[in-house]
Amino acid sequence: MTALGSTPPVFLEHLADRNGKLAGLLLAAAAPSAQPDDDLASLAEQFPCFIPDGLDDPQAWLEAGWKALAAEQVQRIDAFDKNTLAPNAALLAGDWPLAPPAKAVGAQAASRALALQLVQLVSNDADTHEIEALLRRDPTLSYHLLKVVNSLSMGSGRKVGSFAQAILILGRQQLRRWLNLMLFSAREGDVRSPMLLARVAVRAHMLELLARETGMGKPQQEQAFMVGMFSLLGVLFGMPLQEVLAPLTVSDAVAHALLDKEGELGALLALVEAAERRDFAAVAAQLPELPLAPEEFNRIVGESHSWMLSVATDKGQAHG
Repeated sequence: MTALGSTPPVFLEHLADRNGKLAGLLLAAAAPSAQPDDDLASLAEQFPCFIPDGLDDPQAWLEAGWKALAAEQVQRIDAFDKNTLAPNAALLAGDWPLAPPAKAVGAQAASRALALQLVQLVSNDADTHEIEALLRRDPTLSYHLLKVVNSLSMGSGRKVGSFAQAILILGRQQLRRWLNLMLFSAREGDVRSPMLLARVAVRAHMLELLARETGMGKPQQEQAFMVGMFSLLGVLFGMPLQEVLAPLTVSDAVAHALLDKEGELGALLALVEAAERRDFAAVAAQLPELPLAPEEFNRIVGESHSWMLSVATDKGQAHG
């Protein structure tokens, strides 16, 4: 195992309230001596952030606005069921958002089928009119997207009412990103949606930042974002990822990263998944191979969670 050095790597676990909505961030660290950098410290100004019992020196975190969280306030669950929640559990942790979705029926099944068609159109760089025609059949998706785009165009003094205008504001690449994010935010009847959106947003932006910091060019950074985004499509639709990807046009590098954890992008995805599992031995061993200092990794963790909050909490900030 690689030595952690003076700065241990950290990650943030997403906490839900008793309704399954994103409600907080909980520090997980490789060592109890972890300290907040500027990016991690500023997160508490945007959202409830917590430190667990057992930190050697919690004062710096508390001064930055992070709050101590007693173990009995958090219940770790594998599946969401309100009937099994402990009375004193204010927050929920665990991988329950990754559990298989409930079997879709009726309108929900139709909406999910349309969403998968939308993924295919966007991935295959379809004509804007094709995308707009499909979105007209799913009011929830179109509502969420136009809500986001309107929040980005507030300074212009005009409201956006069509995809043609949306593309002018976002550009095709940004439109592709937001459309894919909207798939995770607009799953009516799926209690996992808010937490899946949070997780996939962190993955996508964190992989992009890792690609940039390890010297990859712009095309690879864009591929890294898409690897993070597509990595949870199988979870979203309750299908093997290979089946979801089959009709999509993705590069060999993206496919190998997603299905086999191979190549440079696969290594980055494996790193982020290890951090999500709080396997800091694996994280510490992989960082020198990139190479990336723990301090840079922690900065990326803070920055990617800040961007996630802009997506998952209706702050509506654009991503550059």
